[in-house]
Amino acid sequence: MEDDEEITMANKISKFIYWTPRIVSIFFILFLMMFSLDVFGTGLSFWQTIIGLLMHNFPAFILTAVLIVSWKYEIVGGIAFILAGILYIILTLGMNKFEWYLLAWIIQISGIAFFIGILFLIGWKRKFNR
Repeated sequence: MEDDEEITMANKISKFIYWTPRIVSIFFILFLMMFSLDVFGTGLSFWQTIIGLLMHNFPAFILTAVLIVSWKYEIVGGIAFILAGILYIILTLGMNKFEWYLLAWIIQISGIAFFIGILFLIGWKRKFNR
């Protein structure tokens, strides 16, 4: 009876580790895409709005491609999301004079990217150790 409970618990943990980074990635990408909606309030022409949307969503498009590859190869997602978080920190601090509110931006964006990357790496390691 205890073996059945251990197997059931192990299956639940495996499913959690498998699905969590994928689901959180989808919500994270949608969260990033939400920031592009400010293009509509600027009074641009139709084509300028389309170009603005494409430019604002370029990081989300890249992360979507990474997620597609990561669905099968979790190591890619682990490395790419962590690198994306580091890149965001570098760009945020490099392009702006330091202000304390920037830390909130960095935690919100990079923290989620790091979390996703770590979950992908945990899933990859669990699969690799089987």
